[in-house]
Amino acid sequence: MPKIIISGCNGRMGQTITRLCAERNDITIAAGFDINPIKLSNYPVYADPMEFGGEADVVIDFSSPSTLANLLNYCTMRKMPCVICTTGYSDEQLVQISHASKVIPVFRSGNMSLGINLLTALIKKAALVLGDNFDVEVVEKHHRTKVDAPSGTALMLADAAASALPHDSEYVYDRHCVRQKRGKNEIGISSVRGGTIVGEHEVIFAGTDEVIEFKHTAYSRDVFANGAISAAIYLSGIKAPGMYDMNDVLASVLNKL
Repeated sequence: MPKIIISGCNGRMGQTITRLCAERNDITIAAGFDINPIKLSNYPVYADPMEFGGEADVVIDFSSPSTLANLLNYCTMRKMPCVICTTGYSDEQLVQISHASKVIPVFRSGNMSLGINLLTALIKKAALVLGDNFDVEVVEKHHRTKVDAPSGTALMLADAAASALPHDSEYVYDRHCVRQKRGKNEIGISSVRGGTIVGEHEVIFAGTDEVIEFKHTAYSRDVFANGAISAAIYLSGIKAPGMYDMNDVLASVLNKL
């Protein structure tokens, strides 16, 4: 049975993972990392990852970009696989994650939801078929306390569309200061923050006299937490360094059917 460490254990997602793990019999929690090391559950919590010397198989990270360096140092020193669920990283930090994947297995996805990852595949197919004849817009909505914008999921969906379009796409995040018509190669990305919205993403393909919309709504954080737990169970059995994502988890599930 895999033993996990939850980085960001005292946050919303950390506590959601804690609750869901307590309801399962295929995974246990060895420890938690948090910048506020208050013990909220029945496992030890450390502000500094290096303070924990116990046994564990994999880390699930739902913390913040500011903790990345310490977390990667711990994981690479311990040869510990890491499921990175945090978003909002800088380009420099993404390079650090890439370097770490040369030493340890690293799982990273812009969104941990199975439904979102299915949506990503559908967006690629739609962009391939619709091509230059449709304009692409992405609208994402989250709760008032979310810091980064646009969301990592919005960028993942935009990347999916861009990868299948027959041209190089330009991402446009703000139109209020631009007094010109929409460019042919643009993908607009808009962010809404308010209330307690867990997560809503919509991809719009707007053509001449017709509009096609793809939409995913998360009503609970359990969606993302369960995806992270599945990723952790998968990664705990991986020894080879490299970058892994939800497609690998889905493939492993299908292979067992």
